[in-house]
Amino acid sequence: MPRDLNQLYDLDRLNARFENDPAGAILYAANGPLGPVALVSSFGAESAVLLHMVAQIDRSLPVIFIDTLLLFPETIAYHEDLIAHFGLSDVRRTEPDRVELFLQDSEVALNVSDPDTCCELRKARPLERALAPFESWISGRKRFQSGVRARLKVFEPEPLTGRVKINPLAGSSAEDLRVYMDRHDLPRHPLVARGYPSIGCTPCTSAVKPGEDARAGRWRGQAKTECGIHIAKRQTMQRAS
Repeated sequence: MPRDLNQLYDLDRLNARFENDPAGAILYAANGPLGPVALVSSFGAESAVLLHMVAQIDRSLPVIFIDTLLLFPETIAYHEDLIAHFGLSDVRRTEPDRVELFLQDSEVALNVSDPDTCCELRKARPLERALAPFESWISGRKRFQSGVRARLKVFEPEPLTGRVKINPLAGSSAEDLRVYMDRHDLPRHPLVARGYPSIGCTPCTSAVKPGEDARAGRWRGQAKTECGIHIAKRQTMQRAS
């Protein structure tokens, strides 16, 4: 029987306690009481903020990076740069199963014909394998990213996996993140200056036009808005009207 995570960790109390606290305080609170924890980072446009915060607390905290094998070369280079810049000592790079890819996406065209399955093969399954030793994980999602993220709680139960997901930046604004990066002189992802405020895989990420939502360049022209690692079961997440 799945554990009642709300009751086990009293997530309602934690959410009430930390709703208005800064992200750093949330990270301190999450490092231990919720069992073994890992940070999952895309090493994308705003990833330096959480990675910097974690480095101030514990540079050996496990960081999971999913290399879908379709990432921009700039993301791979940025990943290496940030590891060295922050002195992170336990970054775990995980990849899709090569046999599964050969059997289901040998032409590397699944992102067009069935993007949900593509994300499942290249992101959701590798992440689930990497998270096996952990009871909770830290995400960089924010409410201002709209859609289903607008309702984010700081501490979320994942009943199907038995884990707790922690969203320290849930209440942060885009301006908060910009100010933090400026204050600490954090390295920027090189694609941000070229109009990519949200960065995923190369086939499914495009530049964003002025006035568009920050995630408008992800799966442009499709109803899909999430890769699947942040939803309880595989399904297409519809764009908010």
